[in-house]
Amino acid sequence: MLSGLTAGCGGSVTLQAPTIPEPLLQQIDMSVGVRMPENFEHFVHEEQIYGQQAWSIDLGRSNAALFEQLFAYMFSRVIILAPGDDPALMPIDALIEPSIDAFEFSTPEQSNTEAFAVWIRYRLKVFDPEGKMTSNWPVAAYGKSQTTTLGDSAALQRAAILAMRDAAALMIMKFDNVTRISSLAGGSSQPTAPLLRRQQSTDSEEQTSELEPEEEASELEPEEETSALEGASTNE
Repeated sequence: MLSGLTAGCGGSVTLQAPTIPEPLLQQIDMSVGVRMPENFEHFVHEEQIYGQQAWSIDLGRSNAALFEQLFAYMFSRVIILAPGDDPALMPIDALIEPSIDAFEFSTPEQSNTEAFAVWIRYRLKVFDPEGKMTSNWPVAAYGKSQTTTLGDSAALQRAAILAMRDAAALMIMKFDNVTRISSLAGGSSQPTAPLLRRQQSTDSEEQTSELEPEEEASELEPEEETSALEGASTNE
């Protein structure tokens, strides 16, 4: 189920937090901390397309909200770190730090189709309780939406959310196989400060779809994915 799409005027798009249904998976029994950089929580992509209008795509807290919900499904205990929090003082087995390496989109005029497409390349770093990085996983995601039934802004928003859902499905299927984060379970140190807070999903909307990459959000062939993301810049 897609939710919370807000369209602005003149090539301005703002995303609200998408939702994903609870997947059928066995939680990893461990405590993880999640530290999100400032630009991840407030990511804005701005681009002037030659001969066309300028676009501003504000992901807002949509990334942060999606990852908070996703990790709550995947792990038995999740702590979201605030700026200034010291992971060494948290009762965690591992620390996850997500970020965005690249965001890129194409318009129907550029692709000579009737669809908007969005590519997002996330990066997930995993650290052990001593602060040593144990995994550095780039996750490429893709979403595509037709303009035949939606206006330009709505189609671009849908493509962006499909890309985010594509990333979520990939992480659910491969996160532990790639990062081996479960091998860190039980390695947490005793905190010298009280637990600050525990992440909880606050989304109450009805979720009816299964968490599978939608047909429009199928993975790219490796060659297409690489060329699409080359030259993309991360926007603060």
